[in-house]
Amino acid sequence: MKRYGMVIRVKPEHVDEYVRLHAAVWPEVLATIRACNIRNYSIFLRDNVLYSYFEYIGKDFDADMKKMAADPVTQEWWKVTIPCQEPVPGVKPGEWWAPMEEVFHTA
Repeated sequence: MKRYGMVIRVKPEHVDEYVRLHAAVWPEVLATIRACNIRNYSIFLRDNVLYSYFEYIGKDFDADMKKMAADPVTQEWWKVTIPCQEPVPGVKPGEWWAPMEEVFHTA
């Protein structure tokens, strides 16, 4: 299992919509997340910054993320959530959510 932390901004005018959408995530999207070996997925909000944490239990993260991106319902979900977001400064080409480096963990 590998832990992931990622960060992105939510546009101030879309905070309420983003929170509302995530209060009732579509069941098919949740099923795809699980089918792609993601567990313990949380998104936190502070000062228009979204921080996500999840645990990946699979063996090929890139393949599972491609599988998720190919899912038609997930694509529809992203059509309503992506307009709410904007990348943080300094993201690399092709990144949307910026990965974070884990600097501390205790179990």
